[in-house]
Amino acid sequence: GVAWHSSLQFNVHPLCMVLGMVFLQGDALLVYRVFRHEAKRSTKALHALLHGLALVIALVGIVAVFESHRAKGIPDMYSLHSWCGMVAFVLYLLQWLLGCGFFLLPGASFSLRGRYKPQHIFFGIALFILSIATCLLGITEMLLFNIRDTYSHFVPEGVLANTLGVLLVAFGLVVGYVLTRDDWKRPPLAEELALSMDFKTLTEGESPSGGSQ
Repeated sequence: GVAWHSSLQFNVHPLCMVLGMVFLQGDALLVYRVFRHEAKRSTKALHALLHGLALVIALVGIVAVFESHRAKGIPDMYSLHSWCGMVAFVLYLLQWLLGCGFFLLPGASFSLRGRYKPQHIFFGIALFILSIATCLLGITEMLLFNIRDTYSHFVPEGVLANTLGVLLVAFGLVVGYVLTRDDWKRPPLAEELALSMDFKTLTEGESPSGGSQ
């Protein structure tokens, strides 16, 4: 179980990190594929909202583990899991802020958005992979701490943890498959092509035919 002011506070950490940094992050990555025929403004807002919700839930999980460590006298930030987890969260926050600044809020030019978009896509996929890898490190660390002597005997705790790890990997593979399939890519709608051309003309002085005004 989970609870905030008890010995079960630590359990809030894996629950929130998996829910936020894996499940919701994966859902956010799939927004442009699942809703590929919807208006881009709506899918963009949902994409940012899911990422923002993932950040909030992950932050609760991080606070929970620090509070739990402090109550039990356990040192912080010494393991590979904690290093990778903090790097993933900080970069995820930066990725969300930059994404909102470039794509959700007005102000960024068409050419600037075009140059940043490949980096945004790459870091989005990379952070998703890093998040899953960090969860696997955390599961392994927890097993070695709690059932080191009985883990090799296929005890229920170990089997459950291994199953969770396999499900995390499977979820990542499914998300990666959908993201890389051409059949799932979002085709630009006719009105969006016209809007993009008008925006480029206003911001960069280019005519629809490619000339300058």
